[in-house]
Amino acid sequence: MESAKCQLKGKNTYGAILTFVFAADCYKKTSSKEAITCLEHAVNVLIHIGSIGRAARYYQDIGELYESEQNLERAVDYFERAADLFQSEELILFVHECKEKVAQVAAQLEQYQKATEIYEEIALYYLQEGLKFAPRKRLLHAGLCQVSKVDIVAIENALACYQELDPTFSETHECRFLKDLADAIDKVDAVKLSDAVKEFTDITPLVKCSHAHVTT
Repeated sequence: MESAKCQLKGKNTYGAILTFVFAADCYKKTSSKEAITCLEHAVNVLIHIGSIGRAARYYQDIGELYESEQNLERAVDYFERAADLFQSEELILFVHECKEKVAQVAAQLEQYQKATEIYEEIALYYLQEGLKFAPRKRLLHAGLCQVSKVDIVAIENALACYQELDPTFSETHECRFLKDLADAIDKVDAVKLSDAVKEFTDITPLVKCSHAHVTT
């Protein structure tokens, strides 16, 4: 840290950035708080010199550090900052990577509407890009967020919307799973709900936050 500050005083901007990042890498082994401070210094310098894409990447790193510390609100904040900077550079794939992290963490915070909207936005982008399999995962996660609201009308409306967006979705394992969940919720059948989860996860493991949606 002291070396980086000296480099800044000596106008060695790029050297200072690298040194702050090296310091952050060291601090990650002992103190996330100090690592975040180092990365914040690096970001401030990068933004000052107009290196926005690199600044966004370090904001993403900070978000991951906060997530590892279970400080989820701060994690969302930094993932959103990273997405905004990537957006300003038109680095769309990185934008969606960060937004997906926002959705995952928002779901853990039970901010299901926010998570749903992000997953749907990303799914629509992949559909417009003509990708075949990528939208399914995002529509599944959006659907799980809808399931977590335990509102059968909202769930059914969402499923109808997803099948209209992607006509192939209705034939997928993911869509059948969401329909089974909706049916179990409609019938208030806990056994059917558990069976649907088991049948799906025997083929496709659910990520942690998605499993939380279902168990909720």
